[in-house]
Amino acid sequence: MSLIKLTIKGISYSQTQSGAYALVLSEMDGTRTLPIIIGAFEAQSIAIALEKEIKPPRPLTHDLFKTFSDRFSIQIQQVIIHKLVDGVFFSNLICEKEGVEEIVDTRTSDAIAIAVRFEAPIYTYEKVLDKAGVNLKVDEEFDLHEEFDSEEDEIELKEVFTKKESPFLGISLKELHNQLEKAVDNENYELAANIRDEISKRS
Repeated sequence: MSLIKLTIKGISYSQTQSGAYALVLSEMDGTRTLPIIIGAFEAQSIAIALEKEIKPPRPLTHDLFKTFSDRFSIQIQQVIIHKLVDGVFFSNLICEKEGVEEIVDTRTSDAIAIAVRFEAPIYTYEKVLDKAGVNLKVDEEFDLHEEFDSEEDEIELKEVFTKKESPFLGISLKELHNQLEKAVDNENYELAANIRDEISKRS
C-alpha cells in the first residue's frame, strides 16, 4: 500500500470547542487536506517547533524527547498516520537505532510535534485521505467554527475556514518585538506565535 506524503498547512483555533485546535495537513502532490483536532499544548508545541525564532526558556516535553533521542542515538525516520477509527487518528513513529528499526504507537499530535523537531516526513494512506480528506484552501489565516462530524466514519467540515482579523492593528513594529519578548519570557507561546506572524507580515 503506497504512502502519501503530507505537509503542515496550519493550525487553527476552535471558537466553539474550548481548548481545541485543528491541525491541517495537506498532501504534497494533491489538493486534499487532512484536518485533525488536537489539544492546546500539542498545538503550541507544534507551533513553537515551526517558529524558529521562538526559543522556550525551558524545554517542552517534545524538546526533551528530541534531546533524549539524540543522546542515545535514536533517529525518527518518519511518521505514518495509518488509520482512522471513530474520528480518532492512529499514528506510528518509525524509529531507528544502530540499524534496527522499531515501530512505536503514538498519538498523532505527539507524533507530528516530534516529526517537526526531527525534520522527519509525515505520511498517510489513501484510505485515510479518502475517509477524512477535505478539498479546502488554507493559504490564509483561518479559524475553525464547527467540530468535525465522525458519524459513519465520515469527517466533514460544517463551516469553511474564515479569515481572522489581526488583533495587532495600530501597534508599532517596535512594540510588537517587545511584546514578543515578553510573551516568550512568560511562556505564552500561542501569543508569541501570533505576534511573530504579524511581524513577518510587516517585514
